Amino acid sequence: MFMSADIVVKAVMLGLIFASVLTWTIWLAKTLELFGMRRRLRRAQRSLTMARSLADAAPAATRASGHVALLIEAVEAELKRSADRRDTEGIKERITARFERIEAAVGRKMMRATGILATIGATAPFVGLFGTVWGIMNSFIGISRLHTTNLAVVAPGIAEALLATAFGLAAAIPAVVIYNMFARSIGHYRALYADASVEILTLVSRDLSQPPATRLDTFDQRRRHAAVPMAE
Repeated sequence: MFMSADIVVKAVMLGLIFASVLTWTIWLAKTLELFGMRRRLRRAQRSLTMARSLADAAPAATRASGHVALLIEAVEAELKRSADRRDTEGIKERITARFERIEAAVGRKMMRATGILATIGATAPFVGLFGTVWGIMNSFIGISRLHTTNLAVVAPGIAEALLATAFGLAAAIPAVVIYNMFARSIGHYRALYADASVEILTLVSRDLSQPPATRLDTFDQRRRHAAVPMAE
């Protein structure tokens, strides 16, 4: 059926086959990516939950998850730029604003490539329908040339045309299902990431609530820890 179809119908079906291969490639790559990132994020969350201060949790959490490292770096940058450490509420507000921007950027990054799935799911049925309409038009042209309505003559052309619609549905349905699955998985990851940011903000608040005479902020502690191996 494919070999005897019109060149336009063949092009449509080849395009839909490529779209289907692209869908399953994105599914495999994105599934592995999300699985690894969720596992690393949970490991970082355990480090944050068990720590008494951000300085204690920062090394393990940073190694576990690069996205958590972005949050910790934002805390360090804000503490470094804040001249008045007594303004704890202002510091926490600025850190929260930084966290919101980072979470939005991470969410956009996680959604990367899923837009292709949405496009395939939305357009593949119509592309297949175009191939079907083109094939049926050619079948009617063939009928007019042969001056016959014999089913044996008409049926093969119509079947070839309908094959394009079948290809379109075969490409669109998995793309829509996979897109919805990734949307839920990414939403779950963003919720876990928001929990991690809350844990970090809690540790920062705990550090800032210490008396100024004994307070050691996260940036100073990490800088001192980093300097120890160099001294040795």
